[in-house]
Amino acid sequence: MERVQLIIEAPTTQDQSAGFWGRVTYEDNLIVDHAENLKALQANMRQLLLDFHDLGEVEFELCYDLHSFFEHYEYLKISKIAAYAGMNPSLLRHYKAQTKFPSMEQVRRIETAVHQLASELQQVHLVAR
Repeated sequence: MERVQLIIEAPTTQDQSAGFWGRVTYEDNLIVDHAENLKALQANMRQLLLDFHDLGEVEFELCYDLHSFFEHYEYLKISKIAAYAGMNPSLLRHYKAQTKFPSMEQVRRIETAVHQLASELQQVHLVAR
């Protein structure tokens, strides 16, 4: 099974269509598509990789821009992630709204904060009363 990086991006502010854009680079070919949700986008990309590269089985490594990350994981609190990252929550809201754009260093800080939060959640054990 081939592992391929799928970069998921939300539509730009000029493009008001709903859903997600995705792009894959495979054998120096850029493949781009759009779908209403992430599951449909992955199915479209699998079909395109099959059609153009005869790639039958593929596993995607999902990479998100910040806007699409917060759209897909809308239940996450931006203020909590900002606190973990040591950032101003309003700045993170600007990144989500695409009114400001983060540097690579800022993206790494946010990604580290998300991973830290996920790691803490993996340690949680729940019990019934």
